[in-house]
Amino acid sequence: MSEENDKKPENDPQLAAKIKDSARQIWLAGLGAYTKAEEDTGRFFDRLVQEGEQLENKTRGVVEKQIKSVEDRVGDVKDRATGTWDKLENMFDERVSGALRRLGIHRREEIEALERRIEILESELNRRRSLEGSDEEE
Repeated sequence: MSEENDKKPENDPQLAAKIKDSARQIWLAGLGAYTKAEEDTGRFFDRLVQEGEQLENKTRGVVEKQIKSVEDRVGDVKDRATGTWDKLENMFDERVSGALRRLGIHRREEIEALERRIEILESELNRRRSLEGSDEEE
């Protein structure tokens, strides 16, 4: 019976050593793979960051060009709108002035000119009255 026990694989010291050695190699390979993966992950992460920076720089340039283009177009539209608004305002003023003239209503400048003439006539009238009054006293 003893011979049968010696022939069983679990009792073979060489087989046990081989299994132990294989397990150690598997363990060491796992550690090596882990270390390699950790190193590669760091380099891979750095490469991803670098590629991200390059992409950001490219897209920033494109976005800035687009923003400049939009700003230029907005400026053009604003200038045209301002010009159109000024034309519309002038046309409105002319139409209102024409309608007021047709109704016999004078412009402010004309009324102010008439007021100045009235003031001149009043002062001339007052001057003549004061001269007539002084002539009667003599």
